[in-house]
Amino acid sequence: MEKEFNYVEHYKTDAEEFDYFETRTGATQHDERRLHEYIISRIKNNNGAILDVGCGSAWVAAHFLKQNFNVYSLDISFINPKKALNKYPSNKHSGITADCYDLPFKNNSFDIIIASEIIEHLLFPDKFAASLFRTLKPGGNLIITTPYKEVIKYYLCIHCNRKTPVNAHLHSFDENILANLYKSKDLESVKWETFGNKLLIFLRTYVLLKFLPFRLWKMLDKIVNLFYNNTAHIILIYRKEAD
Repeated sequence: MEKEFNYVEHYKTDAEEFDYFETRTGATQHDERRLHEYIISRIKNNNGAILDVGCGSAWVAAHFLKQNFNVYSLDISFINPKKALNKYPSNKHSGITADCYDLPFKNNSFDIIIASEIIEHLLFPDKFAASLFRTLKPGGNLIITTPYKEVIKYYLCIHCNRKTPVNAHLHSFDENILANLYKSKDLESVKWETFGNKLLIFLRTYVLLKFLPFRLWKMLDKIVNLFYNNTAHIILIYRKEAD
């Protein structure tokens, strides 16, 4: 009998073994920068409460604490929220260790929830979306990003001799799958956009494009996609119906 995947144990060990706060370089750094800029461009609030699910390097805290938001950096591990608080200390910054399927918050707690490059790692994406939506305030936005139409690759694990997905990605998503992820009556709308042309990434154009401000880079990215439509990321904004 195969051993059931223990995601709690896995991601706690992951946080111990890998440093999510290490400095990125090259194409990876540029790709992450543009991903973060895309998310930031979709947030129009001037303040409020933001939940950062799977806080990673705590870039959400780094940016939005300066904008007078209350930021909650959440991870299933103890290590990453602790590092986030140490790196970005503030009376508006809280570190939370919790399971995303069972969040320790009241209903209608957050103006904005960000789950960037998280959902592809989870066994139950629909359960994840429902858990986040419960804690979202009416009129609030849940922002999810993930690889777009990813072809998941596998390697053979030397420890268990079983096929293991590269980067621990369990699911591949497109706009139709994600738009139908949450269908309860409190969902007002879903908007989506793809970005990050793979040809530009493959050609290592970040050497030049890193000097462009976000709006110019975004314009160029869209133009290239008109001729070679192959994007790396999708962003979705789920809006909760206002009272």
